[in-house]
Amino acid sequence: MKPIKFLCLALFFLFGPLSKAQEEQTGELIVKINNIGSEAGKLVVGLYASEENWLESTVKGKHGEIHGSTSEVIFKDVPYGQYGVSLFHDENNNDKLDMRFGFLPKESTACSNQAPARFGPPKWKRAKFDFNSRSQTIKIKL
Repeated sequence: MKPIKFLCLALFFLFGPLSKAQEEQTGELIVKINNIGSEAGKLVVGLYASEENWLESTVKGKHGEIHGSTSEVIFKDVPYGQYGVSLFHDENNNDKLDMRFGFLPKESTACSNQAPARFGPPKWKRAKFDFNSRSQTIKIKL
């Protein structure tokens, strides 16, 4: 085998897996929620990965226990990328957001970046954030 071919093959085998590992980097996303009105029920927290699925289909979902007026939810093995978080305080433990008149939430809601819900649900462009580290914390006020 010619030295150049050998060198190219050696570089491919040495550095090929590194580039794949870099593409598949994951980390831990910690969501800290404060200003929770009561310890009744639980928090329902959803992680969303695109505008198309925003508030429709989560990538990951978790329940958060409430301690005092705070809660913490940890999403593990989250691939690096762009995400949004939405949550609600499920005070009656029925795993759904209760509504008034079919369109106004009865239970407290919040999103990443404190994206406002004005004349409808919060917008993806206001809630999205970049996730690109081994461990990242976002804070949300309910």
